[in-house]
Amino acid sequence: MDLRVTTFSLDFVHIDVARNATDDFNLFHDKKQWDQIVNNPFGGPIALGFQLECLIEDLVKQYRCQNGELETIQQHGLKFSNYAFNFAGVVRPKDELTADIKKSRMSTKEQTILSNRVVLKNEQGIVLIGFKSESDQPLFANETSIDSALINDNIQDRNIISGSDYFYKRKFTTNSNAKNFLISSCVEQSDYLDEVNDKISFPETYCTSLISCALLERGKAEGIDFKRNPMVYTAHKISVDRHNVAKLRSDQKIHILVGPPIAEANTDSTESALIKHYCFGFNQEKEILFQGEIQLAPLSYILP
Repeated sequence: MDLRVTTFSLDFVHIDVARNATDDFNLFHDKKQWDQIVNNPFGGPIALGFQLECLIEDLVKQYRCQNGELETIQQHGLKFSNYAFNFAGVVRPKDELTADIKKSRMSTKEQTILSNRVVLKNEQGIVLIGFKSESDQPLFANETSIDSALINDNIQDRNIISGSDYFYKRKFTTNSNAKNFLISSCVEQSDYLDEVNDKISFPETYCTSLISCALLERGKAEGIDFKRNPMVYTAHKISVDRHNVAKLRSDQKIHILVGPPIAEANTDSTESALIKHYCFGFNQEKEILFQGEIQLAPLSYILP
């Protein structure tokens, strides 16, 4: 069966709550300063990409439960949760959204992967399209590696790690921020965090959403002008270690490492303005939480 949501919408307060919960200070989401971005075509604040992926995380979770797929995940040891999405539009406050979770597909060719195509649309057309999948090995950022030994007590927050080109951002988990992030995505918080009933399950996308803050901090440290030369997401490819995320509790360190910008090749031989950053997240025991490739482009690149 397909799971379809046709009456979902965000308001200004949802965007503010998501920004505050994740420390995302991108002006595209700021209801007072969005118009300070030169040539901003969006006409107001827009939703966070990770905020939309939180909704998708929950919808796919519901789909898995409805279709008896949790047993399949356990049987095949599919401990990695993967998000691969292209951004084709934006979500504005009060947009009516439709999320389609297509029928699951199981592949066992090179590795075991349970996958669903996901399409998120508003009245103007497709906003986000891609796949949410489960696998026995991470699907993304495998062509590079990072030594967790780089993370030590001498690392300075918001600085390049000595002996590497990775920027370091330190965050701390809080139940309240995770709850607010869930609410901002119109997801029921008690399905994930309910202290009375000893339920503590940080959403995967709350952890990955902290990438935005780290990317912004790196850009700020490098002198990027967020008003004149802003960057926008074009794609996310992230693999999450579900077992390590399940260990998270409130007031624990999360170590986020953001690599330098890498120019992306264009398939049509023309010059491309796309760049990507490899991003990694570790828990306080230096176990991997997520690894991914974040693709961005200057705002001018997507303007007509």
